[in-house]
Order: sequence, then structure tokens, then C-alpha cells
Amino acid sequence: MGLSIRASADEATGLWTAVGDDGSRSHSAAADTYEEAVALVHEAFGLPAHRPSPALPPGWHRFTLIHCPVGKRPRVDGPEYDGIRSSPPQGCRVEDGGECFGLVCERQGATLLDAVAEVCAEIRTGHGLLMTDLGIEKLWEWSADGTDGWDAEIVGQLLLMAAERGPKLGYGVDDLVRFLHTAAGTRGGR
Repeated sequence: MGLSIRASADEATGLWTAVGDDGSRSHSAAADTYEEAVALVHEAFGLPAHRPSPALPPGWHRFTLIHCPVGKRPRVDGPEYDGIRSSPPQGCRVEDGGECFGLVCERQGATLLDAVAEVCAEIRTGHGLLMTDLGIEKLWEWSADGTDGWDAEIVGQLLLMAAERGPKLGYGVDDLVRFLHTAAGTRGGR
């Protein structure tokens, strides 16, 4: 039997209590947040615990960039990644795992898209790689949470996909920009 965890918040104190049970024993832990209470229970059972990264200051953005070109899967340990492994962009670290090469970045920018674009430009210029993905799997999800939230990552994912795939079909950047201006009814700009 696996570990099952129940968690609830105490309305009076605001503390979260998580109770884990693996069929042979149970353990209870209390903390200020749901995530911490659950993490404490995982640790009590000798399991790895996930804790969310601390919030970044205003104007900073955390995102994952992946190089997973359409139609081919380079080896994650391939020589094309040697340079970026030895000298990743400032604020980024190599994220091993999965089928594609990735970076986790914390960068400053006016918006999430600005921060992503700057890192992508540095990688393209310094290493010749067009990062193709922000790690979004459910592109159809939507919550309209602003220019720096989850939905901004979805828009960024779609734009990176267009930046990679458009030229494979013969479209240039100007064609893609013209498409966006025409489709959105903003031919003169914003």
C-alpha cells in the first residue's frame, strides 16, 4: 500500500495539519502552509519532499526553457549542449531529466515574455540553439492571470513553437509578426 495523505487547515490558527498513513503506521505534522505540512509527512516516511521555491522579488521571473526540436530528439548529453552546460546564462541552471535538454531560470524582465526572450536570445547568439519550449503540457488551459503568470507561460510556449516551426515552413519573423497584427486587428502596433 502506498502513502495516503489528508490535509486540512485550522480556521482559528491558520495552521495546516497533514496526516499520512502507509497502512502500517501514521504520522501527523502541522505547518504554516499546506505544502510544508505535506513535505514534513513525506520526510517522516523517508520519502523525498517537494517544497515550492520561494517567491521572487517584483520584476523577476522563474521559468523553464527546453530545447526539444520538432522532428528530432538530440541526446540530452549531446555535444551541442557542452558549451551551455559549462557556461549557462546568468540566473539559469541546467535541469537534467526527461528526454530533452532544459534550463531553469530566474531572470529579471519587465514581463515574463521579456525575460524569456532575453535568455533565448543569449542562448541563440552564444550557443546556436533556439529554445523551443517552456515545458507547458496543457496549452488549452487558461485563467487570464496576467503578463507574468501561468497563462503568460502558455503564450510564451506558443510563440516559441511558432518561432521554431514557422521558418521550417518558409515563414520569416516578419510573416509571423504580420500574422499576429492582422489576426489581432492591430496592424499599426498594439
